[in-house]
Amino acid sequence: MSKFNTPAAPAKGDTVNLAGGAAFTQSHKLELVSLLLTSFGEDKYYEKANARYVRLASLIAADPHFAARAILFARREYGMRSISHVGAGLLGQHASGKPWAVEFYRELVYRVDDMLEVTAFLHARKEKLSAAMKKGFAQAFDRFNGYQLGKYRAADKEVKLVDLVNLLHPVPKEHNMEALKALIKGELRAEGTWEMELTQAGQQGATDADKAALKAAVWKRLILERKLGYFALLRNLRNILQQAPDVLPQALEQLVDPAAIQKSLVLPFRYATAYREMMQLPGKEARAAAVALSKAADIACANVPKLEGETLVALDVSGSMHGKPAEIGALFAAVLVKALNADLMSFHEVGTMRQVDPGNSTLSLAESMRFDSGGTNFHDIFRTMGDRKYDRVIILSDMMAWMPQNGYCSLERGTAIPTAELANYRQRTGCDPAIWSFDLAGNGTLMFPEKRVRCMAGFSEKVFDVMSALENDPQALVHTVEGYWPKPKE
Repeated sequence: MSKFNTPAAPAKGDTVNLAGGAAFTQSHKLELVSLLLTSFGEDKYYEKANARYVRLASLIAADPHFAARAILFARREYGMRSISHVGAGLLGQHASGKPWAVEFYRELVYRVDDMLEVTAFLHARKEKLSAAMKKGFAQAFDRFNGYQLGKYRAADKEVKLVDLVNLLHPVPKEHNMEALKALIKGELRAEGTWEMELTQAGQQGATDADKAALKAAVWKRLILERKLGYFALLRNLRNILQQAPDVLPQALEQLVDPAAIQKSLVLPFRYATAYREMMQLPGKEARAAAVALSKAADIACANVPKLEGETLVALDVSGSMHGKPAEIGALFAAVLVKALNADLMSFHEVGTMRQVDPGNSTLSLAESMRFDSGGTNFHDIFRTMGDRKYDRVIILSDMMAWMPQNGYCSLERGTAIPTAELANYRQRTGCDPAIWSFDLAGNGTLMFPEKRVRCMAGFSEKVFDVMSALENDPQALVHTVEGYWPKPKE
């Protein structure tokens, strides 16, 4: 125990977060990546979507080259759609004339409707597609066949696929030539899509029993012929269970297919949503589906690296975490606790050590975590740790603390920054744990100086791919994005 080298005075931070508490700024690169990996184009607890878009535009302008890589990383690796569409639209003016611009817009298009959404975003802003967008999107048509063009023709939307074809004039290829001709003539239909088949089945039956039988036949064929996409399978599990229970075993077999899971870009919290729905239904079929969902979630999140030593996972359960941050926070906390054999703490205004059964499934463990109202007190993490020695502390939070060191007092009497309590913990234990800051909201600030923590962000299980690198490189998330796409040639 140190006698003369006492803990440092509380750090005051260098900014104020959206909750009004002291905080630390992020580098523009980390802030941009965190925003892209945690946003669905919707209002957040502390920030409206439009305000987030303004912040995104500023971050993109600061470094368009890095922004291009980050947007592609978010779309193609993390499955983030709406925010990547907004980012791609905002990048247009900064990418103009750059040698990498056409390739960027071509690579952004993972599905046909990616270019429709970017176009619709710009249309709403009364802006036109740039020359690079037009060339990149036109080239992207090469990878789509007639089935895909028919499925995403968007005939009932303001921006239709035929409008884009007439604007871009993509060069027809053998695999899509006839479909493009039919689209321009207004004759292309979404033939063979599962949505169309089910709609037709519901219209053809003379009685409700006939319609039910026809729908069951469609579900049966789709499952047995493996014609249902993975996300569609996950979203329609209840329909399959209720309308075609005979093929539920085959559907569940596909649900736990590792190759299909890896290819799907399904975000892990989707499993938790489906699991919650199955747990509300009676019967052994629903229980079998819940078991399969648990297995699928374990497979999806199996890439957690093995980290040596003792780990504490601290989950923020305060009021501002409700919604997507709570869903993914609970799930990732459960994954980390099981994979790392870690201790678990929940914290809001106070911290609480929690005993969990590591033998429980990931989803059942995640469902057992309860979120509260009230503030976020980072100080109490290190008080609650007591004398237990840890090699790392992984904090899952929206990073929106405002509660000062002395608890319920006013901000003038203390600071939300927990560095003093961390220093106290180090002094009393002789232990210097690495602090991992897992951002679940992308609100733009940190509770620790960026250079002193390992930063993660995102709703995808791909965050675990970065974790092993973070052990040796606290800036691994940013460095991964920097190396994701070849640097543009000047």
